[in-house]
Amino acid sequence: MSSTQNSILITGGAGFIGSNLCEYFLEKGYKVTCLDNFATGHKYNIEPFLSNQNFKLIEGDIRNIETCRIAVKDIDYVLHQAALGSVPRSINDPITSNEVNVSGFLNMLTASRDAGVKRFVYAASSSTYGDSESLPKIEDKIGKPLSPYAITKYVNELYADIFSKTYGLETIGLRYFNVYGRRQDPNGAYAAVIPKFVMQLMKNESPIINGDGNFSRDFTYIDNVIQMNELAITTQNAEAVNTVYNTAFGDRTTLNDMVFYLKKYLSEFDSKIADVEIIHGPNRVGDIPHSLASIDKAKQLLNYNPKFSFQDGLKVAVKWYWENLK
Repeated sequence: MSSTQNSILITGGAGFIGSNLCEYFLEKGYKVTCLDNFATGHKYNIEPFLSNQNFKLIEGDIRNIETCRIAVKDIDYVLHQAALGSVPRSINDPITSNEVNVSGFLNMLTASRDAGVKRFVYAASSSTYGDSESLPKIEDKIGKPLSPYAITKYVNELYADIFSKTYGLETIGLRYFNVYGRRQDPNGAYAAVIPKFVMQLMKNESPIINGDGNFSRDFTYIDNVIQMNELAITTQNAEAVNTVYNTAFGDRTTLNDMVFYLKKYLSEFDSKIADVEIIHGPNRVGDIPHSLASIDKAKQLLNYNPKFSFQDGLKVAVKWYWENLK
C-alpha cells in the first residue's frame, strides 16, 4: 500500500513540532489533516500547505470531543502534538494545563479508538523523569513529577497504556527532550530557551540564564524528532508498539555551553554578538538539574538513528532564525 493512501491527523499541527511534521508527511505524499485551535500555534506556520490538495485544516479544540470525532474520521494514524507545554505555565495555571493535556488527550484517545485508527502516536515528555537523579534516563526508571505539566504528561502515558491493553488501540509515546529548530516560537512568556536567547542575541540584548548555567539538557534537533515520529507510525515490529521511547540525541549540553555555541554561530552573521554579556538569575521553580536520554531502546526496537548532534542542529537552526526572524 503506497503512502499516498495513508492519512495522518496531526493535532497541534500549527505549532512548532506539528507544523514540521505536517510539512514532512505532505512531502512524503500522505494525506494530512491538521487540528489546531491556534492557542499557541500560528496560522503562518501552515500557510504554505493550505494550497496543497492533500492538506486539510480543522480549526478546533481537543477539549471538545465532537471536534475530535470529526478530526479522526477516515484517519489511519494520529500524531498527537496538541498540548499546553511549559512547566512555568502549568505552575501558573494548572487547571487549564490539565484540561488540555489530560482531558483533551483522553478525548483524542477515545475518538481514535471509536474511529478504528491504526496507531496513536503521542508527544510524551522528558519531564516525566521528575526527581529521578539517575543518568542517562532509561524509559522504565522514573521519579516523582516536579510540576503540574509533568503530571499531565505522565497521565498521558498511563491512559495510553490502558487503552492499548483494554481496547487494543496501538499507541506509542515519544518522550521529547528539549526539542529545538526552525519555526520554534521565540516570543511570549513561555518561549523555549534557544529561540528566546537567539532573538535576544540578534538584538544585542543580554540573555538571562536561570542559575549558574551548569544545568544540562539533551537538546534535540527537530529532524531527529521527525524521524522518530515516522518510525513510530511505520514500524512493523510487534514488540515496538504500546510503549514509550526517549526521543533525543543522547548527549547533554550545559546552558553555559549552549550559549557559547549560540554566540559563536550567530557572530558569524554579526560579529558584535560575540561581545554580548550573559546575565545569571535565580534557578527556576520545577526545573530538573540534568537531563540526558538513553536512546538504546529506540535504536534497538525502531532502528532510530539520529542524524543531528546538538552542534549540527544548532548551526542549521541559527541560520534559519537569522534568515527568517532578523
